[in-house]
Amino acid sequence: MERFTISLSDELAAEFDQWIQERAYSNRSEAVRDLLRKEIETKRLAQDEAIYSVATLSYVYNHHERNLAERLANLQHNAHDLVISSMHVHLDHDDCVETLFLRGLTQQIRAFADKLSAETGVRHSAINLVPVKLAAIQHSHHAHTHFHPHS
Repeated sequence: MERFTISLSDELAAEFDQWIQERAYSNRSEAVRDLLRKEIETKRLAQDEAIYSVATLSYVYNHHERNLAERLANLQHNAHDLVISSMHVHLDHDDCVETLFLRGLTQQIRAFADKLSAETGVRHSAINLVPVKLAAIQHSHHAHTHFHPHS
C-alpha cells in the first residue's frame, strides 16, 4: 500500500469531514479512495475504456401502447446474456416502470439500453453503468460451451 499526504485549507478540511460524517465513512482514507475510484470509473466510462460493466436500466412506459410490452419482452429475451433480472412496478392505471439488472460488455449494454429506450412508448429511461473487472470463465450449458464473464 502506498501512502501520501495532502494539504487542505481549514475550510475545505471541515467541509470534507462533514461530507465524510454524512456518508458514515469510518476515516478520511476510505473516503478519498472511494472518491478516486469514482473519478477513475467515470473517466473509463466516458472514454470507452471500461470493458465490462454491471448496470441498471430503468424506464417508464405506457402499457396500453400497442404491442409495447411484447416488444420489450422480446428485446430482453434476445439479450438474455446481458439481462440478469428485471423488476416491474405498476405506477398507475396506464404507466409502469421496469428496472433491468444487466451484466456484460459495456458496449453491448449501452447498445441494448439505447435500442430498448428508443422503442415507441418508452419514456424517462436512465442507465447507471458501473465498470467492473470480470474474468471470462468457461461454462457448459446443455451440449454447447459458452464463455461468460464472471466477477
